[in-house]
Amino acid sequence: MKKNKERRINGRTFVVLLGIVLLIVGCVTNPLTGKSTMALIHNNQLLPLAFAEYDEFLREHTVITGTDDAAMVERVGKRLANASQRWLASKGQEHYLDDYRWEYKLVQDDQVNAWCMPGGKIVVYTGILPVTKTEEGLAVVLGHELSHALLNHGQQNMSAGILQQVGQVAVMVGAQAAGLSEDGQTLVQLAYILGSTFIGTLPFSRSNESEADQYGLYLMSIAGYNPDAAVPFWERMSAMAGGSGPEWLSTHPSHPTRIKQLQGWNAEAKKLAAQFGVTFR
Repeated sequence: MKKNKERRINGRTFVVLLGIVLLIVGCVTNPLTGKSTMALIHNNQLLPLAFAEYDEFLREHTVITGTDDAAMVERVGKRLANASQRWLASKGQEHYLDDYRWEYKLVQDDQVNAWCMPGGKIVVYTGILPVTKTEEGLAVVLGHELSHALLNHGQQNMSAGILQQVGQVAVMVGAQAAGLSEDGQTLVQLAYILGSTFIGTLPFSRSNESEADQYGLYLMSIAGYNPDAAVPFWERMSAMAGGSGPEWLSTHPSHPTRIKQLQGWNAEAKKLAAQFGVTFR
């Protein structure tokens, strides 16, 4: 019995040490934020997966070409991509996007949504265009989505998922070592999943969304789009969405929170744009 217990404790210690090692070695510094972030999967693995998934998505959906809206999506996307390149070059990171393969596609779908995969693969759904209304409104959306890619949020989210799984294994091994019954082990694991979700995953996701809002505002400003367009867009989104649940239960900040934050970042966005020769009335 003693030997079994020692094996269980050693197993638990191994899992905990593995988690610590992953945190230490699995971090990179983002050139835009200067922050050290989790990178348990690296871009040389992530980007090919994203590119393949993007191609599959396009094969399964209707891509709109040859229209004014499709041209606008590509125009805004290219301006933002060029702005990101200039911004990174100003930080001595002109090769940071060498592995990106930019694409900008308008897809027929009523969803009010758009996204950018790691590596610069962009989709805008037709359903969001009545809400963006203008080219600057679309720049608000795509500035946000491109920022998710530039800030490596996809990489961070996958890394957080891996870390959460490691933690779950550690909890399971610990519960076994403590001699808990099967029901007790199940309850402990459930408590861990709920706790790590509400204390870790959801706040982490909301933080990433706010960061993408902030850097998206900066990016659209450098690209020459007036950041004043951001608040009216989110006011339209808020009016369309109606009521929502508590912010702490969501992966995204509430609309009032987003609007207040964007108002606070507006002046800084214009100041940053001025460094690239872009001014607004």
